[in-house]
Amino acid sequence: MAARRYRGIKMTGAAPGFKAALGQDSHRFEGARSLKPLMLGGIAVPGCPGLAGNSDADVVLHAVTNAVSGISGKNILGRVADRMCLDKGITDSAAYLKKALATLGPWRLVHVSVCIEGKRPVLAKHIPAMKKSIARICSLTERDIGITATTGEGLTAFGRGKGMQAFAVVTAERRH
Repeated sequence: MAARRYRGIKMTGAAPGFKAALGQDSHRFEGARSLKPLMLGGIAVPGCPGLAGNSDADVVLHAVTNAVSGISGKNILGRVADRMCLDKGITDSAAYLKKALATLGPWRLVHVSVCIEGKRPVLAKHIPAMKKSIARICSLTERDIGITATTGEGLTAFGRGKGMQAFAVVTAERRH
């Protein structure tokens, strides 16, 4: 098969040099008396109860983990993360993302984009810390991480303050 070029990059065979995948996650808030912190993107965000779940229920890291699983084809959230959480007591979602990153084989992440939907808390001032945290976990620079937040104009349960959801798109390139 003849080599193809895409934007100056030599591509051979049927395997593409780049992949992109989408991940999503959502959780409802725990009760107002919850002592569990709200974790988003690997950082504690004050001003709201934590999200319900066996783990820290970090919807941002869960969405990124699901997107990474879309690149590798190996699902981590579900059976693998449940075993880590329930059998080993690992509730830090960063551990699940690291487990997913270890399944990438010949692929390496080059960009992560996250969109968070929720009425509360206001996230603008927390985005730089989330970017730093995700960049550290994924071995990227903060410039390689994009994060936006929206209320969704109150059209969903998330926009009405009942919980939060996140979508993540990751881009990966084949290692040489």
